[in-house]
Amino acid sequence: MKKRLLSLLLAGVMVLTAPASLAESQYKVGICQILTHEAVEQAAQGFMDALDEALGKGTVSYDMKDASGDSSICTLIVNDFIYDEVDLILANGTPALQAAAASTGDIPILGTSVTEYGVALGIDDFNGLVGGNVSGTSDLAPMDQQAQMIPDLFPEARTVGLLYCSAEPNSLYQIETVKACLEGMNLTAIPYPFTDSNDMAAVTQEACLNVDVIYIPTDNTVAANATIVDNLCQPAGIPVVTGDTGTCAVAGAAVLGISYYELGQVTGRMAADILTGKAEISTMPIAYAENVTHQYNPLICEALGISVPDSYVPLNIQ
Repeated sequence: MKKRLLSLLLAGVMVLTAPASLAESQYKVGICQILTHEAVEQAAQGFMDALDEALGKGTVSYDMKDASGDSSICTLIVNDFIYDEVDLILANGTPALQAAAASTGDIPILGTSVTEYGVALGIDDFNGLVGGNVSGTSDLAPMDQQAQMIPDLFPEARTVGLLYCSAEPNSLYQIETVKACLEGMNLTAIPYPFTDSNDMAAVTQEACLNVDVIYIPTDNTVAANATIVDNLCQPAGIPVVTGDTGTCAVAGAAVLGISYYELGQVTGRMAADILTGKAEISTMPIAYAENVTHQYNPLICEALGISVPDSYVPLNIQ
């Protein structure tokens, strides 16, 4: 009996003195994405790869859920994460960020594939720091450089159609910014908003009949339905400049591109610092893509007879 009692006491001591890395090695991360398209998927993959590299493969369990483009479903997904007591939420896309920020003030929330946090969260005079339990990364490439691509590539163009989903506040922000830039170049910029994928084709068709070039910002609805744009614009001979590489790979002629995978990696490293206590999310400013590249779609440029400068890099189209 004494030997058995001693062994039990020793076992208890071993449990109490086990290294923290063994006793507390598992984190739960909920990933809510507004819908599935290449940019969102690349950001999520980069996030998970960087977090696994920082903390060790198997240390983090992921619960990834897709809202299929419905922002109300984002709220349901986030509430599930709260019920499951996840350690951190990755909000992949603006509606996911809005749902998460509105649902919890306690669980750390990192956004990615989000363009402008001040617009998304209704913060006036945004200075780059959200504060509270929210931070993340922005996929915004310099808007003036995006606008400059149009006269550089299409010097004879006079009218630019700005195609975007009116339900996405970050899309409207980009459109207003690019519109001002284009008008400063003495170009006519005409907004062509659509409400969802149901009226996207009709609005795109109208734009093709009235403009020389179409610009599309980083817009989740367009990205998920880019073939609609290509099926209408390419036969009409209307070139498209896009705000993200995924849309450009399907329907665009050129893009000032960032790597969403690398953006996800930046977010993953932020998550590692938060989970391990190395950083406090309330003091972490929004991070941006470290590199931007002028890229072109060789298939569409060849089909439309578009010449691109030597400084442009061809997209890697699968």
